Amino acid sequence: MTSTFLADKRSGPDADHPPPETVRARGRVRRRVLHWLTAVGFQVPALVLFMGLVLLPMLFALYAAFFRWGGFGMPSDYIGTDNFTQLFDNPVFLGDLWRCLVLVVLSLVIQLPFALAMAVLLNQRLRGRAVYRMLFFAPYVLSEAITGVLFAMIFAPDDGLADHLLGGIGLDGLGGEWFADPSYVMATLFVVMTWKYFGFHMMLCLAGLQSIPKELTEAALIDGASAWQRFRSVTLPLIAPTLRISIFLSVIGSIQLFDLVWVITQGGPDHHSETMAVTMFQYGFKRYQVGYASAISVVMFGICLVFALAYQRFVLRRDLEGATTTMRGDGK
Repeated sequence: MTSTFLADKRSGPDADHPPPETVRARGRVRRRVLHWLTAVGFQVPALVLFMGLVLLPMLFALYAAFFRWGGFGMPSDYIGTDNFTQLFDNPVFLGDLWRCLVLVVLSLVIQLPFALAMAVLLNQRLRGRAVYRMLFFAPYVLSEAITGVLFAMIFAPDDGLADHLLGGIGLDGLGGEWFADPSYVMATLFVVMTWKYFGFHMMLCLAGLQSIPKELTEAALIDGASAWQRFRSVTLPLIAPTLRISIFLSVIGSIQLFDLVWVITQGGPDHHSETMAVTMFQYGFKRYQVGYASAISVVMFGICLVFALAYQRFVLRRDLEGATTTMRGDGK
């Protein structure tokens, strides 16, 4: 009788309902699966585009760098590392490396300090500072092609605005063939680069300055710190992460510079303003030596990759610590 009662109890309506702990566990699993599927659904289109437009072309460029290839059909004339050997025997490419280094140094020594100084100035209470910010940032909005055409007209020999302005103040001897003189072409290009890009770095620095709590500078002022002491001991350390990002972008941009040079000088006169990107374009699309141009692109990518990894490892490490976020799938 007792065994019959127990059997009837086990087979009752509660036998089909699992314990509450099991129900909660299954709910957590379903939510985790749903979160995972949602994340995959958002990432797949971006991954497909990245593979099709970035990763596969990079791998194909690496493959083509080992062939003598004119760009038509598939590469078939395998020559090993001859393209790289010829590359580092080419005085034009070695000059490109030197000019790249010069642009990097000038950007770090002149352009970025100038941008920081203007950011500090425009962070003060000045009448019309919003207008100044807009005017200084406006050149960055212009395309490189428009900027190149504009300054090609400004620095045109004899008829350009620069020569007319110098002549108007009695400095005719300082004018001349700005982009046609090998001695001045890189300096003139750097002036154009500074005009074009310093506004971007200025806005980065300005954003960093505005994130500094006013209480810190007020406390330093109460303690009797001078303006230079406040800048050196309070402002500069607190905007250091912003400056490090600005330095990184400036160096990578100098290595990859192409648009301005191509529109203004196309690498002339006599290769004195060529950059690695311009040389790559010349060989790939003008001379149809696509294998050789691919070798240049591989070297450019290698330089940028080594710099980025080293910079992140030794410079940005403190800024990246604790900056990563994790997704919790516990449903809370």
